[in-house]
Amino acid sequence: MRLLLVEDEKDLAQAICITLRNRNYIVDWAEDGKIAWDYLETINNYVVAIIDWMLPNLSGLELCKIMRQHNYHLPVIILTARSSIADRVIGLDAGADDYLNKPFGMEELLARVRALQRRSPVFQSTNLQVGSLLLNYDKFTMQNINELNKNSIVLTAKEFQLLEYFMQHPGQILSQDQIRLRLWDLSDDCVSNVVAAQVRLLRRKLVECNYPDAIQTIRGLGYRLNI
Repeated sequence: MRLLLVEDEKDLAQAICITLRNRNYIVDWAEDGKIAWDYLETINNYVVAIIDWMLPNLSGLELCKIMRQHNYHLPVIILTARSSIADRVIGLDAGADDYLNKPFGMEELLARVRALQRRSPVFQSTNLQVGSLLLNYDKFTMQNINELNKNSIVLTAKEFQLLEYFMQHPGQILSQDQIRLRLWDLSDDCVSNVVAAQVRLLRRKLVECNYPDAIQTIRGLGYRLNI
């Protein structure tokens, strides 16, 4: 799942990014509100935004207000050192869904993200199924339900994210650019063959689940899941 982090304190932002990425989230980090707004107009699959109140160029509150004015229903956590009840009211009235005072523990931030992502328009249930292929969000595994006597296959974070994307668009051709934009942070400097390499690794896992031809290569266009 993809998160938007808007924070101008670099040390804090890097710590948050590491924590979230270690939990298999994709994180796009913007250092000011205007950059964050550009991200929001480019990416449509964020599940939660974590936004600092005090930002250069466009404050977190102003960004939140603009999002709501443009009917962005993305859940928002406001980060701030302001702790008074009046400040909380201002933040919530601006359109924030939650409010976290600095300094805070990373486990609390993770818990609040999990709580808000359950409200997200793109939130998924525990399992995603296409045909007999079952993807489990809790265990990061896949399984062929026609072969229940076999163990489920554990996936890496990128394998899981790639298979999820294919399963959300069964039978649809997905280009390398679409996959790269969906699976990698905007700040990542991806090598040209990163998508092909990741597809190759996922195919090996699918063979273990008795799906030898699940991902088809459509020459010149991209890839397609065929279960």
